[in-house]
Amino acid sequence: MKIVSVEPIGISENRAQEIAAELAKDNHEFICYRDRKEDAATLIERMKDAEVVIVSNIKIGADILSQCPKLKMLDVAFTGLDHIDLDYCQAHNIEVKNASGYATEGVAELAIGLMLDVYRHITALDADIRQGGTRNNFLGKELRGKRVGIVGTGAIGIRTALLLQCFGCEVVAWSRSQKADILAHNIPYVTLEELMSTCDIISLHVPLTKETHHLISRELLEKCKPTAVIINTARGNVVDIDALADLLKAGKLGGAGIDVYEKEPPLAENHPLFSAPNCVLVPHVGYATREAFDDRIDIVLGNLN
Repeated sequence: MKIVSVEPIGISENRAQEIAAELAKDNHEFICYRDRKEDAATLIERMKDAEVVIVSNIKIGADILSQCPKLKMLDVAFTGLDHIDLDYCQAHNIEVKNASGYATEGVAELAIGLMLDVYRHITALDADIRQGGTRNNFLGKELRGKRVGIVGTGAIGIRTALLLQCFGCEVVAWSRSQKADILAHNIPYVTLEELMSTCDIISLHVPLTKETHHLISRELLEKCKPTAVIINTARGNVVDIDALADLLKAGKLGGAGIDVYEKEPPLAENHPLFSAPNCVLVPHVGYATREAFDDRIDIVLGNLN
């Protein structure tokens, strides 16, 4: 069986050689490309003879998949699958496995970090002091005592909720299905409308599906407290970003911490969030920790069994 990783996914050259040698014992060929290319022509060339393809968050559509007649499995080194044409895969019996759980801790910690940055203006104050600035009477806020709503209680949402409890937050949750782990830690489920209208911080942790596209709509954002903070480490299109930017600029929201966008960075120079106040933006790095990448490699290789 030919197994192709179309990008390194954090695998060093030495590790790639070790993996190839191990797989060769079972008569498998393993190729790990050392660069990341996202154009269709390169991806087709790399994938066309493979039976298993390893890929992270590069968009893989029917235009590429249709040129890979031997493909039996996509081993996705990522949690979300919205960049994969799942309908095509299902119709052509291509198995799709993800790397569920590899970035749980990293994304949860980044969500907390964004909350702290928005409340304490860490990034903004760093820029100020480098230009000769002072505190200038700035007063931040603490997480302690804040009501935080977790939208989506999968593994990352649950971990974020438990971390927030350690900060002394009152945590509530909304999800399409209730999880015993949340209820066991005295975190109540509420309606999405109640969560949006009563929470000081709203942290998003749902996958992107047809049902969750713009789940956090303009209508729901308008229900928020004017001091509310939106944190999105899930997927960009879970939120109506134009509406989020409008409300931030109008002073009808208190701030935002954003790691994910409608598309992968770089973003357009006129992106609406660039001019929104008290908005901390990072380039989709929630999953990008050394520990998470090491775990991801193990999960991806385990998917081959």
